[in-house]
Amino acid sequence: MWREIYRNRAIYLFISPFYILFAVFGLFPIVFSLYLAFHKWDGIGEMEFVGLNQFRYLLEDANFWQSIWNTLQIWAFSTIPMLFMALVIAFMLHSALVKYKDFYRISFFLPNVTSIVAVAIVFGTLFGNRYGFLNFIITSLGLEPVQWLDSPFWIKIAISSMVVWRWTGYNAIIYLAGLQSIPSVLYEAARIDGASPMQTFFGITIPLIKPVILFTVITSTIGGMQIFTESQVFMGDSGGPGGGGMTIVLYLYQQAFTKNLFGYGSAVAWGLFVIIGLFSVLNWAIVQRSGSK
Repeated sequence: MWREIYRNRAIYLFISPFYILFAVFGLFPIVFSLYLAFHKWDGIGEMEFVGLNQFRYLLEDANFWQSIWNTLQIWAFSTIPMLFMALVIAFMLHSALVKYKDFYRISFFLPNVTSIVAVAIVFGTLFGNRYGFLNFIITSLGLEPVQWLDSPFWIKIAISSMVVWRWTGYNAIIYLAGLQSIPSVLYEAARIDGASPMQTFFGITIPLIKPVILFTVITSTIGGMQIFTESQVFMGDSGGPGGGGMTIVLYLYQQAFTKNLFGYGSAVAWGLFVIIGLFSVLNWAIVQRSGSK
């Protein structure tokens, strides 16, 4: 092998920048974080080897489990309506009745390329307790204002709305690509048989793009477990009142970069890795089971 590498050294030289950058900024941090998870370190002093103590504490840490529960709730509040709306939007864009489709595609995809920090600031003005736009509408209707930023439940709703706004268009484009692969003769046959748009949607569209739907569920699950910026910019490092916005990644950030517990922060990171791995295996099993039918 080494003889072949030496013989083709010019080729390997050209592709080496990618592997060098990956080793420095990708592989090394992963390996070092695993090493760090077995040590107590504040980022400046000497490392103290503690073995599995930090992982044992992780399993007993109520704040860690709360962050998992918060993340799962935000994922449920955002992913289910997001994927449903994305599917409806894709179905409408695929319809022959809709004109200016390119304009709508760009418009729906635009939130995905918008800075998430800017999005969080804008949504902060929408969900403000006293001067928020939503409370202005609510009070205009003669109702009591909602304390969006003081309630753990409404904090999750606010964060979930940001996720929905940002990723609905992205998933709609993916669904649209799946819809375009469906033969048009199936829709024509359904129309001739007198099927309604609703019957066509649930009888033809949903079954034929099922693999695409499962793909978006998997990617949305993995992304939902890594929610950070929305919560951090919106609620700060504390996660808001009652820790309602404390996600797993935000808890990792708090432990490592706020409290300087880099060893425990690494343990939290590997705990997140295990959780994502379990969800990925579960989704893979669902895909395999679905594909075998």
